[in-house]
Amino acid sequence: MTKFVINGKETNSEQPGDTPLLWVIREELGLTGTKFGCGIAQCGACTVHVNGNPVRSCSTPVSAVAGKKITTIEGLSPSGDHPLQKAWVAKQVPQCGYCQSGQIMQAAALLAKNKSPTREQIVTHMNGNICRCGTYNRIVAAIQQAAKEA
Repeated sequence: MTKFVINGKETNSEQPGDTPLLWVIREELGLTGTKFGCGIAQCGACTVHVNGNPVRSCSTPVSAVAGKKITTIEGLSPSGDHPLQKAWVAKQVPQCGYCQSGQIMQAAALLAKNKSPTREQIVTHMNGNICRCGTYNRIVAAIQQAAKEA
Protein backbone atom coordinates (compact mmCIF):
# COMPACT_ATOMS: atom_id res chain seq x y z
CA MET A 1 0.00 0.00 0.00
CA THR A 2 1.29 3.46 -0.94
CA LYS A 3 0.27 6.47 1.15
CA PHE A 4 0.36 10.03 -0.20
CA VAL A 5 -1.61 13.27 -0.18
CA ILE A 6 -3.56 14.21 -3.29
CA ASN A 7 -5.23 17.59 -3.61
CA GLY A 8 -4.91 18.05 0.14
CA LYS A 9 -6.45 14.70 1.08
CA GLU A 10 -4.53 11.79 2.60
CA THR A 11 -4.89 8.81 0.32
CA ASN A 12 -3.83 5.17 0.06
CA SER A 13 -3.35 3.18 -3.11
CA GLU A 14 -3.72 -0.56 -3.10
CA GLN A 15 -2.04 -0.88 -6.52
CA PRO A 16 1.35 -2.56 -7.01
CA GLY A 17 4.23 -0.10 -6.58
CA ASP A 18 5.13 -0.16 -10.26
CA THR A 19 1.65 0.96 -11.35
CA PRO A 20 1.86 4.31 -13.15
CA LEU A 21 0.60 7.16 -10.99
CA LEU A 22 -1.67 8.21 -13.87
CA TRP A 23 -3.72 5.04 -13.57
CA VAL A 24 -4.00 5.36 -9.81
CA ILE A 25 -5.22 8.95 -10.24
CA ARG A 26 -7.72 8.14 -12.99
CA GLU A 27 -8.90 4.62 -12.27
CA GLU A 28 -8.50 4.14 -8.53
CA LEU A 29 -9.22 7.70 -7.38
CA GLY A 30 -11.60 8.76 -10.17
CA LEU A 31 -9.83 12.05 -10.92
CA THR A 32 -10.13 12.08 -14.70
CA GLY A 33 -8.86 15.59 -15.46
CA THR A 34 -5.34 14.20 -15.86
CA LYS A 35 -5.18 12.66 -19.32
CA PHE A 36 -3.37 9.75 -20.93
CA GLY A 37 -1.59 10.95 -24.04
CA CYS A 38 1.40 8.89 -25.09
CA GLY A 39 2.33 6.69 -22.14
CA ILE A 40 6.06 7.42 -22.52
CA ALA A 41 6.36 10.88 -20.88
CA GLN A 42 6.72 12.68 -24.20
CA CYS A 43 3.52 14.73 -24.61
CA GLY A 44 2.71 16.21 -21.19
CA ALA A 45 -1.03 15.47 -21.13
CA CYS A 46 -0.56 13.59 -17.85
CA THR A 47 1.35 16.36 -16.02
CA VAL A 48 0.66 16.68 -12.30
CA HIS A 49 2.64 18.29 -9.48
CA VAL A 50 4.56 16.18 -6.99
CA ASN A 51 5.74 18.34 -4.11
CA GLY A 52 5.22 21.34 -6.38
CA ASN A 53 7.22 20.05 -9.33
CA PRO A 54 5.65 19.04 -12.64
CA VAL A 55 6.00 15.34 -13.40
CA ARG A 56 4.64 13.04 -16.06
CA SER A 57 2.32 10.73 -14.18
CA CYS A 58 2.25 8.13 -16.97
CA SER A 59 5.87 7.19 -16.27
CA THR A 60 5.99 7.80 -12.51
CA PRO A 61 5.41 4.66 -10.47
CA VAL A 62 3.01 5.15 -7.59
CA SER A 63 5.74 3.92 -5.21
CA ALA A 64 7.77 7.05 -6.10
CA VAL A 65 5.15 9.34 -4.54
CA ALA A 66 4.95 7.65 -1.14
CA GLY A 67 4.66 10.34 1.51
CA LYS A 68 4.53 13.15 -1.07
CA LYS A 69 1.97 15.79 -2.00
CA ILE A 70 0.34 15.49 -5.41
CA THR A 71 -1.76 18.15 -7.08
CA THR A 72 -3.89 17.38 -10.11
CA ILE A 73 -5.87 19.82 -12.25
CA GLU A 74 -8.84 19.21 -9.93
CA GLY A 75 -6.76 20.39 -6.97
CA LEU A 76 -5.21 23.42 -8.65
CA SER A 77 -8.39 25.36 -7.96
CA PRO A 78 -11.50 23.36 -7.15
CA SER A 79 -13.69 26.30 -8.15
CA GLY A 80 -11.85 26.80 -11.45
CA ASP A 81 -10.75 30.33 -10.65
CA HIS A 82 -6.97 29.94 -10.75
CA PRO A 83 -5.52 32.82 -12.81
CA LEU A 84 -4.33 30.32 -15.43
CA GLN A 85 -7.76 28.72 -15.74
CA LYS A 86 -9.38 32.14 -16.17
CA ALA A 87 -6.75 33.21 -18.70
CA TRP A 88 -7.21 29.96 -20.64
CA VAL A 89 -10.88 30.84 -21.10
CA ALA A 90 -10.24 34.52 -21.82
CA LYS A 91 -7.64 33.72 -24.50
CA GLN A 92 -9.77 30.89 -25.93
CA VAL A 93 -6.84 28.48 -25.69
CA PRO A 94 -8.58 25.10 -25.95
CA GLN A 95 -9.52 23.65 -29.28
CA CYS A 96 -10.07 19.96 -28.59
CA GLY A 97 -8.99 20.55 -24.97
CA TYR A 98 -7.33 17.18 -24.47
CA CYS A 99 -3.86 18.46 -23.54
CA GLN A 100 -5.03 21.47 -21.59
CA SER A 101 -4.92 20.10 -18.05
CA GLY A 102 -1.30 19.08 -18.59
CA GLN A 103 -0.52 22.45 -20.18
CA ILE A 104 -2.07 24.32 -17.25
CA MET A 105 -0.25 22.21 -14.66
CA GLN A 106 3.07 22.77 -16.44
CA ALA A 107 2.37 26.52 -16.60
CA ALA A 108 1.33 26.63 -12.93
CA ALA A 109 4.69 25.16 -11.94
CA LEU A 110 6.44 27.93 -13.87
CA LEU A 111 4.39 30.73 -12.30
CA ALA A 112 4.89 29.28 -8.83
CA LYS A 113 8.64 29.72 -9.27
CA ASN A 114 8.74 32.76 -11.56
CA LYS A 115 5.96 35.31 -11.10
CA SER A 116 6.96 37.33 -14.16
CA PRO A 117 8.49 35.08 -16.84
CA THR A 118 9.60 36.41 -20.19
CA ARG A 119 8.13 35.01 -23.38
CA GLU A 120 11.36 33.07 -23.92
CA GLN A 121 11.19 31.58 -20.41
CA ILE A 122 7.57 30.54 -21.00
CA VAL A 123 8.38 28.90 -24.33
CA THR A 124 11.38 27.08 -22.84
CA HIS A 125 9.42 25.87 -19.80
CA MET A 126 6.45 24.71 -21.88
CA ASN A 127 8.63 22.91 -24.42
CA GLY A 128 7.67 19.26 -24.39
CA ASN A 129 3.98 19.77 -23.67
CA ILE A 130 2.42 19.00 -27.01
CA CYS A 131 -0.78 20.56 -28.33
CA ARG A 132 -1.90 18.76 -31.46
CA CYS A 133 -4.27 21.62 -32.29
CA GLY A 134 -1.31 24.02 -32.34
CA THR A 135 -2.61 26.66 -29.93
CA TYR A 136 0.90 27.50 -28.72
CA ASN A 137 0.58 31.26 -29.26
CA ARG A 138 -2.63 31.33 -27.24
CA ILE A 139 -1.02 29.22 -24.52
CA VAL A 140 1.84 31.72 -24.22
CA ALA A 141 -0.61 34.65 -24.22
CA ALA A 142 -2.69 33.02 -21.48
CA ILE A 143 0.38 32.43 -19.31
CA GLN A 144 1.45 36.05 -19.81
CA GLN A 145 -2.02 37.24 -18.80
CA ALA A 146 -2.11 34.97 -15.75
CA ALA A 147 1.31 36.22 -14.67
CA LYS A 148 -0.03 39.78 -14.64
CA GLU A 149 -3.06 38.78 -12.54
CA ALA A 150 -1.36 36.41 -10.10
